[in-house]
Amino acid sequence: MSDDEKPKKTKPRSRRDPPEHSALQQKSPAEFFADNKNIAGFDNPGKSLYTTVRELVENSLDSAESISELPVIEVTIEEIGKIQFYAMIGLCDHERVDEALYEDYETAKSREKRLRKDFLKQEREAMNASLGKKVQEPASTKAMKGRGETSIFRVTCKDNGRGMPHDDIPNMFGRVLSGTKYGLKQTRGKFGLGAKMALIWSKMSTGLPIVISSSMRGQDFVSYCKLDIDIRRNIPNIHKHEKRDNKYKWHGAEVQVVIEGNWTTYRSKILHYMRQMAVITPYAEFIFKYVPDPDVSDKQNITIRFSRRTDAMPPVPVETKHHPSSVDLLLIKRLIAETLKQNLLQFLQHEFVNIGKSLAERLIGEMGPGFSPKTAVKSLTSEQIIRIHQLFRQAKFDDPSGDCLSPAGEYNLRLGIIKELNPDMVATYSGSAQVFEGHPFIVEAGVSLGGKDVKQGLNIFRFANRIPLLFEQGGDVVTRTVLKRINWTNYKINQAQDKIGVFVSIVSTKIPFKGTGKEYIGDDIREIAAAVKVEHFPFLLNVIY
Repeated sequence: MSDDEKPKKTKPRSRRDPPEHSALQQKSPAEFFADNKNIAGFDNPGKSLYTTVRELVENSLDSAESISELPVIEVTIEEIGKIQFYAMIGLCDHERVDEALYEDYETAKSREKRLRKDFLKQEREAMNASLGKKVQEPASTKAMKGRGETSIFRVTCKDNGRGMPHDDIPNMFGRVLSGTKYGLKQTRGKFGLGAKMALIWSKMSTGLPIVISSSMRGQDFVSYCKLDIDIRRNIPNIHKHEKRDNKYKWHGAEVQVVIEGNWTTYRSKILHYMRQMAVITPYAEFIFKYVPDPDVSDKQNITIRFSRRTDAMPPVPVETKHHPSSVDLLLIKRLIAETLKQNLLQFLQHEFVNIGKSLAERLIGEMGPGFSPKTAVKSLTSEQIIRIHQLFRQAKFDDPSGDCLSPAGEYNLRLGIIKELNPDMVATYSGSAQVFEGHPFIVEAGVSLGGKDVKQGLNIFRFANRIPLLFEQGGDVVTRTVLKRINWTNYKINQAQDKIGVFVSIVSTKIPFKGTGKEYIGDDIREIAAAVKVEHFPFLLNVIY
């Protein structure tokens, strides 16, 4: 046998050597958002509790407003103790065998040190009290008190909205990126996440399913559904789905989810959110309840009612068509694939705003050889679609109108501010529709002086599509305008001592959020930044003074 024919010895691969090839893997949308839950606002247990409340409330508002029903929304956060939680998941309470194994274990030396420190602190406080001095709590102690601990909470949100079709409920809650808000329309939500992320978080933190009760107008039954989500396959895992008697003729939805959360650290955020939602929707009634576990907590029950102040609701936002200057190649291809129109002339007129027959014919004439009004739209080649896209980017079109938008309205904004803040003076302004990147937007603003529960200085309230924005305030276009681009001293306002409320609401078919959590609007959109500054604040401040 020749040397060439002899079998060659292969060097055994080291465990450190890279594999010859990697197996192709794929994640479902549910898996992706479970792994990247911070994108949807589920960064930690406290933020997850806040985001769950926010998503459920906004879904309820959308549901009631879609049928022009004055919203009545009840939100309850109920703390669940360990014994009750164990019973819910089918576990019995387990006595610790090895105490030193646990994180909260305290050695005898640590206990002695803590007791000595507590004794000295009590002696110092008693001495200061006898001298009439006020005891200053150390900063570290304050930080420890504010941190709080995670617990289990049952969050329930009930509304009087549209309700949901019986057969659609499993997919509406158990399939990520399925929803009813994908058209070009002003909406509070957009991506089909919302309550589904709360369900994913409940599956990750407690393992318990979500419970939905729903009924539509005129239905003689209530749909009852208990389900969780198969994260690997992104499909609902239905525990129970049945029809029950609707003896009270109720319509709406009630969603109940059990999650890990932290009330202590996010209490103020949740209450601020509810209050600001009451400002921007004074036609809604909100009932908020917090129920602590009496066995493990000395916290007090909280019940807050945000009453309705008006019956005047904003118009329901309507779905609109795309403006030619706002579309990209992929969107044009999708519109071609979905259109029912046969030829290019009909396609341009039907699928886009501000393209009438005359303009469509002029555009087709400008596209060059190979195009005619009767060109079959389904026969367009990739090169031809690129030419259409180039022409859309270069041609001049009339701006879209703001008729499809639904701002709060100057009347409602003023009522909301008066209702919740009771200021000494208030001025509001609602601008006309403007445009950025082919999308219409409207900016509304208000300024107030004085009021109850208003801190000294500038208190900035930001809203996008009529939802409060509470995080990432420093980078927001509203904050930057208010703090850096307005000379408040020109209007005899003392930023340190006066109680100033600044309210800005932006509505659009596309809110240009920055970051992953839809928490702020950057100031790099020139049209929006100019509208926030130029059109509103000088006028409002002159009205007040």
